[in-house]
Amino acid sequence: MPRTHAIEDYRNFGIMAHIDAGKTTTTERILYYTGKSHKIGEVHDGAATMDWMTQEQERGITITSAATTCFWRDKRLNIIDTPGHVDFTIEVERSLRVLDGAVCVLDGNQGVEPQTETVWRQADKYDVPRVVFVNKMDKIGADFFKCVADIIDRVAGKPVCLQLPIGAENTFKGVIDLIKMKAIVWGSEKLGAEFSEVEIPADLADQAAEYRVKLVEACVEMDDDAMSAYLDGVEPDAATMHRLIRTAVQRRAFHPVLCGSAFKNKGVQPLLDAVVDYLPSPADRGEIKGIDFKTEEETVRRPTDAEPFSMLAFKIMDDPHVGTITFCRVYSGKIESGANVLNSSRDKKERVGRMLLMHANNREDVKEAFTGDIVALAGLKDTRTGDTLCDPSKAVILEKMEFPEPVIEIAVEPKSKADQEKLGIALAKLAAEDPSFRVSTDQESGQTILRGMGELHLDIKVDILRRTYMVDANIGQPQVAYREKLTKRTEIDYTHKKQTGGTGQFARVKFVVEPNEPGKGFEFASKIIGGAVPKEYIPGVEKGLNSVLGAGILAGFPVVDIKVELIDGAYHDVDSSALAFEIASRAALREALQKGGSVLLEPVMKVEVVSPEEYTGSVIGDLNSRRGQIQGQDMRGNANVINAMVPLANMFGYVNQLRSFSQGRANFTMQFDHYEEVPRGEAEKVVAKYA
Repeated sequence: MPRTHAIEDYRNFGIMAHIDAGKTTTTERILYYTGKSHKIGEVHDGAATMDWMTQEQERGITITSAATTCFWRDKRLNIIDTPGHVDFTIEVERSLRVLDGAVCVLDGNQGVEPQTETVWRQADKYDVPRVVFVNKMDKIGADFFKCVADIIDRVAGKPVCLQLPIGAENTFKGVIDLIKMKAIVWGSEKLGAEFSEVEIPADLADQAAEYRVKLVEACVEMDDDAMSAYLDGVEPDAATMHRLIRTAVQRRAFHPVLCGSAFKNKGVQPLLDAVVDYLPSPADRGEIKGIDFKTEEETVRRPTDAEPFSMLAFKIMDDPHVGTITFCRVYSGKIESGANVLNSSRDKKERVGRMLLMHANNREDVKEAFTGDIVALAGLKDTRTGDTLCDPSKAVILEKMEFPEPVIEIAVEPKSKADQEKLGIALAKLAAEDPSFRVSTDQESGQTILRGMGELHLDIKVDILRRTYMVDANIGQPQVAYREKLTKRTEIDYTHKKQTGGTGQFARVKFVVEPNEPGKGFEFASKIIGGAVPKEYIPGVEKGLNSVLGAGILAGFPVVDIKVELIDGAYHDVDSSALAFEIASRAALREALQKGGSVLLEPVMKVEVVSPEEYTGSVIGDLNSRRGQIQGQDMRGNANVINAMVPLANMFGYVNQLRSFSQGRANFTMQFDHYEEVPRGEAEKVVAKYA
């Protein structure tokens, strides 16, 4: 089957924002106006098309990235709606990795919020071009120009207005198009399909002229000929403006800003036009880097159907009707259902079974996928998020994704043997779907430990265990994911000897152990020269070291950011073995951790509290009592915004306390920021509790 749309007509984009900025509502309107949905679903009544999980519909938030395909002006739009809650940041991360562009939705009343900053940084990390949609312009306190200033001040963005609002709050009725220099007015809120172009209101003419000059000057910066003409007094026409804005977006030279009210059906069609006109196609994004599977040298794949096939798996989902489905982005070549492919990340062969186009959780079978397509594959057995699938004869490994470490954990105990069996199956599926959700077993208690990005993240997982997989279990209280770290360089020479009458055990290892840079993790190197420790025993050495890293000496927490060099050793022709070197290495590293002054690290959260001014003193006093460090204050409308760094250990139950002393009028967000050393007094309490 031939390709139905040229690759230049594709727009793979995501919708990203802080929670409650209106991402899902905006997506629902897009689906309605593009004809994909015949009835508008609303988040507040639990009917949003893209929020298809029971947990999403009940809580009114987006948890997973739902994917759908629709069409506007003959362009094929592959849209991914992403979560705004900080606990589901991983969903945003893996979506942005495979997208070519993004729409950043801002709440017109709140501007740039903490999670907006996070997703903006994630988009920067993957060089994702974006346009900004200032939503909720009908809301009390909406301030378009404050939102534009926030983009500069809070995320170091380069906003350029393509539109200005006509009115605000209950008088908001349309926008001024600064390219056409016309007003676009929506006559009815009901479905917003009908709008008219009229002259710019007289009281806004001067403001429109001022912002038109700013737009034109930003555009002509993109092209020497346009700049020369402008300096000669010739302004670019509309077609040239569109071309120059498109160039600017793709170079990330500036971020076009539009506005509207998705809920009131105003401003969505111009936003769709901006997606088509300014966001790049896969062809515009150019070649993607990878590593040649055989030579391990850097190589590239160009975005054409003629190139060898390659795709990246970015999400795994368990579907009750189809089984495991893997969402993939095709980066080069084409693939047919039934084809045999190589998972080059794991060196495993896979067979593509059914190939599906997804619309939220509805699906449509397709026989072939081309460069730029986002499809779901059924029947893959060994593929995980971030893996590359490719042509076995021209294998490549595409750039991998990075996933954050969990900061919170709970213990789970199934109530019966039947529940134990169901729990194992369910947790394996949940961990495969979500790389930021980890499962392990406590070696001493035998308890199953679930680790995640926050209380809501783990609440949702437990809810899925109970409802979807029918697991009845006791759930422990949330615990902080502490870490242990070495503080100084040390040298250890350790000999393991054991004689039992027959073949004994002998291994000697000499290590230099030192702290590694934050975030670098565990690094091991063998500096052995002359065979003091034979090569076949080195894996035993690494295995012994790794067994200690999972449970440190202070209170059994993982050891992070440590560098170990094997510099000498000795072996015996008869008594030495990989097991003997594993035992020696384990004991040596434990000794090094004692000698090198291990300390406890704790996750510190970036907390933002938005509170009426009269409660500011109470908020600050309470944060100080939680070992918080106030970073600053700001005014947002008539509310005070307090920013602080607070240890996660002191944030459990904070929401109830905040509601109590603010009479429910204050709210907060928090996200992981960094690990830092626990003060000695607190560390002693933690060690006494867990050791």
